[in-house]
Amino acid sequence: MSRVAFLFPGQGSQVVGMGRDFHDSSSQAQEIFARADDALGYKISKLCFEGPEEELKLTQNTQPALLAVSYVAYVLLGKEARIAAGHSLGEYSALVASGSLEFEEALRLVHKRGKYMQEAVPVGVGAMAAVLGCSYEDVKSALDRVAGGVVEIANWNSQEQIVIAGNKEAVERALTQINPPRSVMLPVSAPFHCNLMKNAEEKLSHDLEEVEFRDLKFPVITNVDAKIIHKGEEARDALKRQVTRPVLWYRSMEMLNEEKIDVFVELGSGKVLSGLARRISRGWESSPSFLNLEDSEALEKIRVSL
Repeated sequence: MSRVAFLFPGQGSQVVGMGRDFHDSSSQAQEIFARADDALGYKISKLCFEGPEEELKLTQNTQPALLAVSYVAYVLLGKEARIAAGHSLGEYSALVASGSLEFEEALRLVHKRGKYMQEAVPVGVGAMAAVLGCSYEDVKSALDRVAGGVVEIANWNSQEQIVIAGNKEAVERALTQINPPRSVMLPVSAPFHCNLMKNAEEKLSHDLEEVEFRDLKFPVITNVDAKIIHKGEEARDALKRQVTRPVLWYRSMEMLNEEKIDVFVELGSGKVLSGLARRISRGWESSPSFLNLEDSEALEKIRVSL
């Protein structure tokens, strides 16, 4: 029997039109999108299906939109995994699927999370950049030599893809210091997963204390520690610390290799995480298979394959 891991995407995977096929072909999906609209007090479903793109890209909209689409995909699939992981925002989706967080509560939390993150740093003050072709150790060593301002590792996505974040000028100086084969300034409105998000972390921590976290039906790997958790209080603690600390995605995928996962299913919009996992797994002893659940056509194929 297959050992299945669910992957839940984070910000950057959104696209106008996501979830529409699920909605149009399933009354169950329609009901979930209606619940999302009611929970948030505005039509997040319409933003998913029709945009406009600029509004969907606003952090406080992107986060609940992606969570809603991922949860619809999970419910329609109707199967549980051996284990799950979610990238940044996607950790909330994983916890909803695992039964630790109520769907509506999670939607409201990530809407606030996005709002707090956007408010923490004025537009133009912060920046994020993807560093390609350098090791984690080389990037970290270079950042230690950057003087003035905040610049930190925000995402350790793979052996050769690391994202840095902080004050715009410090990020630019860091790229000069690192001198990678390739780098890309990311089109984001705030520097996520660094200490400039401290104010957002404090506000969100208060909100997380007000929400019930139940023990998980299946384990989830946390971003902040790349650790397998089973308890609701472990989930709460990890989400509190996640806002200012790096997403240890590469380590999380290595954990899944240790768990001998042979099927990865990315649930929701895009193929970012399955693409990363495919590249990371090239060094593994055995090659897993990768599936993407973005629409109803893929749903039937994945049901059969699982």
